[in-house]
Amino acid sequence: MSVKENILMAINSIKAHKMRSVLTMLGIIIGVAAVIIVVAIGQGGEEMLKTSIAGEGNTSEIFYMPSDEEMQTNPNIWNEPAFTLEDIREIETVEGIENVVATSYEHSSIRYQTETSDASVNGISETYLDVHQLNVAEGFSLQPADFLGGRRVALISDSLNEELFPEQSAVGEVIRVANQPVEVIGVLEAPSGLFAFGMQEVYMPWETWRTVYSKSEFNQVTIQAESLEELQAAGEEAVQLLNARKNTEEAYQVMNMEEIAEGIGQITRIMTMIIGGIAGISLFVGGIGVMNIMLVSVTERTREIGIRKSLGATRQQILIQFLIESIILTLIGGIIGILLGGGISTLISFFAGWPSLLSWPVIIGALLFSMILGIVFGLLPANKAARLNPIESLRYE
Repeated sequence: MSVKENILMAINSIKAHKMRSVLTMLGIIIGVAAVIIVVAIGQGGEEMLKTSIAGEGNTSEIFYMPSDEEMQTNPNIWNEPAFTLEDIREIETVEGIENVVATSYEHSSIRYQTETSDASVNGISETYLDVHQLNVAEGFSLQPADFLGGRRVALISDSLNEELFPEQSAVGEVIRVANQPVEVIGVLEAPSGLFAFGMQEVYMPWETWRTVYSKSEFNQVTIQAESLEELQAAGEEAVQLLNARKNTEEAYQVMNMEEIAEGIGQITRIMTMIIGGIAGISLFVGGIGVMNIMLVSVTERTREIGIRKSLGATRQQILIQFLIESIILTLIGGIIGILLGGGISTLISFFAGWPSLLSWPVIIGALLFSMILGIVFGLLPANKAARLNPIESLRYE
């Protein structure tokens, strides 16, 4: 009997006992789906965390953190501006840096008529809009003319909009920032995603911020590299330049993206392996179910086996017949499990706001593992069928 005929016989046998076959495959379906979900969500979560750490568009933040020794040497170091306009211009000359985003911020009380709320007021440059996404839900975004002229206009976050303008549109209204009038020209979209938090924020041109607060220093500097591969090297060179300019050793630091990415990768891989191992237990249970139902099938078809042997079927042919049936059973369960796992992981990642990384190696690996399960757990029933005595099989009732 050819392999094709064995496959057709296996499919007909599964069709003849639909309910039993579905219940047998259930363990395989759940096990494969669980492993697919864990791997896809694990890899997607890892990618999301790495992207969050790396920032939007290959960005990294430069920190100003003087050491204890530097503070003892210079007690007034915290009174000195962290970043000046000259520092920003020097950083812009570093090879590999595409944009330098300098931001100033203050926590202030924001007032509209009788409503008051605390918020973070950010003075941003035009390059900020090139690097970070400030999606406007209502009104208009900041324009180049706003930055050049230092107009008293601002964007406010969705949460601040709800706090100050619960029953009306904020666009066109004038709020008081540090007791200075500023017109609201736009309201930002509410943040989305699993780890999104609604912050109360105000964004205005940096020249406007400087006028409102009478300050000219920058609190935060973010660099954008031309590529992710150049980000770490460019950041380290910028830090060295700043430390040399300020005669400090470690006051300026940049996040080590490579170490953080590797650490995140190790943690998520370990967690994925642990949870995947737990999910794999259901695969083992499903394999035992396949072996059990195949043993029942051998018992039910004892006379059929006896007839085949009496007509010249060899032990190897009987063994292959039942092995193929077991493989087909687990393979169908594996395919359904992959489809179910892929669909669920896609839904989870959609609502969580992170990517679901369903890769072909994982899908192919799941299919091959399903076939291996069929061979391993179908070997005992197939061997039992192959070793049946044809005379005793024909007498079986």
